[in-house]
Amino acid sequence: MLDEPLTTKACETRHLMLRTSDLNWLLHRAAQRVGEVLESAAVQHGIGMRGQLVLSALRAEPGRTQLALGAALGLDKTTLTTVLDKLEGAGLVRRQPDPADRRVRIPTITEAGEKLQERVDHDVHLVEEQLLATLGADERQNLEHTLRRLIGPQEGRGDQPAGSCM
Repeated sequence: MLDEPLTTKACETRHLMLRTSDLNWLLHRAAQRVGEVLESAAVQHGIGMRGQLVLSALRAEPGRTQLALGAALGLDKTTLTTVLDKLEGAGLVRRQPDPADRRVRIPTITEAGEKLQERVDHDVHLVEEQLLATLGADERQNLEHTLRRLIGPQEGRGDQPAGSCM
């Protein structure tokens, strides 16, 4: 049973076996579904959603050190380094030493990275719209508001939710 693919039926069976809360199960399945759809859109451009997340963050707030970027995105050093290596290898990001401390790296998005980030962002937005098309405007607004409240600020972390963004 553990080797069968995670089909909806398999997940429902495990849910019943584990007797987990419906809310936990529903949120997890919804997150998986959204993640799969968005990852698929990003992969078509040669990067995954983690790559898109990093490019978006570099574009929105340039000048952060690699360590600060990882903390802001909730990505550990190893994961962020792997993503940055791939992006740098593709010419989408450049890492330069921090003038104040040459041991520290500051990643910056390249012009090619900015163009790709725009295209991926556009496609991800379209896929998101298609995914949410079954909901009315009020339902979408309520869903987003409710999810924001659920993941709200964690004690001692300001506005940063606990765990990874991806």
